[in-house]
Amino acid sequence: MKETVEELIRSTVISIGMALAIFCIIGLVFDVINGGRFTLENYSFTKMVIGSMIVGLGFGLPTVVYNKESIPMPIRVVIHMGIGCIIYTIVAYSVGWIGNSATVMQGIIIAAVQLAVAFIIWFCFMTFYRKEAKKMNEKLQAMKR
Repeated sequence: MKETVEELIRSTVISIGMALAIFCIIGLVFDVINGGRFTLENYSFTKMVIGSMIVGLGFGLPTVVYNKESIPMPIRVVIHMGIGCIIYTIVAYSVGWIGNSATVMQGIIIAAVQLAVAFIIWFCFMTFYRKEAKKMNEKLQAMKR
């Protein structure tokens, strides 16, 4: 139980940190694109920061599903990414990342980019953890000899 709580705290901190880092980088890009005239009013910045944290939680908390060995890996990925992407979409509309004036095609493009970024981040983490597991297995095998 203690390990689960520690893992949950760790994934929460990492996911919120990543979400806020991505938010800052995207903010920098928009500021440069707009020639330093990127402005936010009516607590838009505050709403977006809180939204970023919620998105981080939306992708971070469901990672506990990977501890359930009884669930097949593809189902675990669908649960994790499904929850994260649904929360992202709700937050994105709520805080104004996706405007109400977006056309259907723009919405499809935004959704495709959202999924691509989410899966790239997921793939990087999955690759990292697989390498770690391989290293541990190699050390265990070396200890047996």
